Amino acid sequence: MLRAFALMRYETSGHHDSGPAAFLHRDPQVARVQGQLHDMVEELLADGARDGSVRGDVPPGELAAYCLHALTAAGGLPSRAAVLRLVTVTLDGVRSVAAAPDQGAIRTDAP
Repeated sequence: MLRAFALMRYETSGHHDSGPAAFLHRDPQVARVQGQLHDMVEELLADGARDGSVRGDVPPGELAAYCLHALTAAGGLPSRAAVLRLVTVTLDGVRSVAAAPDQGAIRTDAP
């Protein structure tokens, strides 16, 4: 889900002259959808914290905000490969120390 969000931000960059903040907050419907996305990511992270794949020392809501804010930067990156690296770094930030280093790794050579 986070990979799809980052790629969407990357692929829609340049289509909105008013900047990323205005794009994300331009009307109540977008704000509602953004809240729903946050809730879904939070729920997935909470599930991961329960099974030990996601760090448990930070509340899932904070981790969800971290992920979504970090991946918003994808809109300003120069390539799809850079976006996928950003996703990898973001996921590394939420991964539990006990989780395998390659768990959930994103391939940068994917089309």
